[in-house]
Amino acid sequence: MDNEQDSYMTQETLIETVENQIVDGEPKKVKETLMRLVMTGTPREEAIQSMACALAVEVFDVMKNGASFNGKRYDQHLDELPNMDWLDD
Repeated sequence: MDNEQDSYMTQETLIETVENQIVDGEPKKVKETLMRLVMTGTPREEAIQSMACALAVEVFDVMKNGASFNGKRYDQHLDELPNMDWLDD
């Protein structure tokens, strides 16, 4: 593994973080998003992976740019799932 890869959260860590957010109920939007995606036919595992992508955008911004975690943008990205056009930004 190279140093850059070491410095960022792994997919497994992101998924674990999303799972913890669901259990903790914080942020509330995470559990709501999971319920919405599953109710509209997205398999749970796929929903969690999509949500982890939304989290990754925020974690990357914090780690790469020293920015603060943008909870509002995270919520917006969760609202847009399963569409992930924001990955192109």
